[in-house]
Amino acid sequence: MYELKVISSFSAAHHLLNYEGECENQHGHNWKVEVYIKGENLDKSNILVDFKVLKRELKKVLDELDHKDINELEQFKNISPSSEVLAKYIYDGMKKVFPLVSKVGVWENENSCSMYYEN
Repeated sequence: MYELKVISSFSAAHHLLNYEGECENQHGHNWKVEVYIKGENLDKSNILVDFKVLKRELKKVLDELDHKDINELEQFKNISPSSEVLAKYIYDGMKKVFPLVSKVGVWENENSCSMYYEN
């Protein structure tokens, strides 16, 4: 089994709904995003997925979020856009292009990460 990982980032504001504490107020993060790809078969160049293509497609998904107020985006209306929700959103966006996506991690800061994957 082979596994690849690419890392990117985006900056955006959000606030949590149905939450009591500081995070109910609008605030921002510089999120770090990790996307993992797993597979058994390499292509004719002996690669699983071209890193360049993987990074390009991840950028497209993250551009939807970058420098935005996430709560104001249509896809997050009436949803508390936690790091967990963002990890699934990015996972779903990447899975449309890369069926081999196995996991997405979203870091709010250097000490806190949410992961999303399917069993």
